[in-house]
Parts: sequence; C-alpha cells; structure tokens
Amino acid sequence: MSSIQAKNLTLSYGQKEIFNKLDLLVPTGKITVFIGSNGCGKSTLLRSLARLLKPQEGSILLDGTEIAKLSSKEIARRLAILPQGPLAPEGLTVHQLVKQGRYPYQSWLQQWTREDERMVKRALEVTHMEELSSHSIDSLSGGQRQRAWIAMTLAQNTPTILLDEPTTYLDMSHQIEILDLLFDLNAEENRTIVMVLHDINLACRYADHIVAVKDGRIHAQGKPEAIMNEQLIREVFGMECQITVDPIFGTPLCIPYGKGRKLKMLQAR
Repeated sequence: MSSIQAKNLTLSYGQKEIFNKLDLLVPTGKITVFIGSNGCGKSTLLRSLARLLKPQEGSILLDGTEIAKLSSKEIARRLAILPQGPLAPEGLTVHQLVKQGRYPYQSWLQQWTREDERMVKRALEVTHMEELSSHSIDSLSGGQRQRAWIAMTLAQNTPTILLDEPTTYLDMSHQIEILDLLFDLNAEENRTIVMVLHDINLACRYADHIVAVKDGRIHAQGKPEAIMNEQLIREVFGMECQITVDPIFGTPLCIPYGKGRKLKMLQAR
C-alpha cells in the first residue's frame, strides 16, 4: 500500500491562490472522497497529489518520500490518476489505450509480458469493454469512453488510484457498476482509492473518509456518519437540506430542499 500526505501545501493557478498551507493525510487502504461546490479546488488538490500540479510551497509525500524527488515511472508504478476530461490521440483503439496503462513496467530489458497481457484483459473485462476493444476511442459514447479510460487506469495496477469524477457521462447503472468495482478493489485488494464526486449520497455510500473542501481549505473531514449534517451542506454548498438515513445502506442520505413537485401540489389544492 502507498501512503499519501500533503504538508504545508500552497497551490495556485496563475496569480490565483487556491490553497494556503494545507495539511492532509489520506487514509491508507481506504476510500476517500473529496466533495465541495464547483470551483472550490477539489480537482486541483487531486492533481497536486499526483504531481500534475507543482506546489508553490510545501510538499506531497508518497510513502514518506517527497513525490517531486521520484521518477515519473516510479510514481506511475505506485499511483494512477484519471483526470477529468482526458483526451486520446485520434484513431486510438480501446485496446491500445488500455495497453498504455502498462507503460510504467516497460523498459529496454523488459518488453511486453504475459502479466501485461493478463492485466489488460482483466481491466477490459471488469469494465465490460471487451466487445469494444477494437473500436476507436473517438467513436464511443461519453460513457463508453469514460469506462475505457478507467480500464486503462486499472491496467496500471497500482496500490493507489486517484479519480477525478469517474462517473461523469455514465448513466445510473454504470455509475454504480464503476463505484462497486472500485469498492471491491479496496475491499479485496486493500487499494487506496481517492475520488472527486459530485453526488453527495454516493459519496456517503462508498467513502470511508470524506473531505469537504471550501474556499481553499478543508472545511471538515471524517467518516460520513460523523461529519455529514445539514449545517455542513449549508456551509459548503449554500443549500438547505434534510439529512436522514439511507434505508438500505444505513449511510447519511441528503434530501435537498427545492420547489420540485411540492409547489405544484400546493398550487393544486
């Protein structure tokens, strides 16, 4: 298992500071989910953990070593990231894309192996992309394309996986399918999973640890049942809601207030 920690982290985009002297310890072997309103810095924080964004100050530690001091291949053997809206070269097939997940294990001395082939085959199977493996990425629907990228990430076979909104473009059944897959990877193989999710209820259902981000700082963090309440939703999202208990999973369930049908019902009386 790989451990990830941010120490005294300051991040900026251009002249705009996003985080200032932030400290974060990602629980090892758990599922952590970042939540927060649009533009609050969730994706920025995730990208910095994978060394895709250089901090102005502070450091990211991977297994106690500053990630800036590690080679790209060494990082890629320990940590995989699926950013938001990835792009593939025109004409690249699903199989070719997923094979790229094995790049960190290739060298002049070690070319393509049976293990590489096994991991690619497994990644295609668990994401249900086998029948589409010969199709070009640009010919796929948004949901199929997202599953192809997730398959590539899984083929990398790292102890830690970072995903920025992995359920984007997926319909409800495929959202649950992908999140169940990540849940199983965590439960059966002790993988550390870190995700950005917009759906608060899915975050509460799947996360061991939730990090609520607001205004460039960690507003709250902890187990869903320990931190999720109406006040947190009001302060982080500026929204009124009721927090109840999911009748099936026993996790916090957020019911947002809004007009919906209630106004129509009142008008009909």
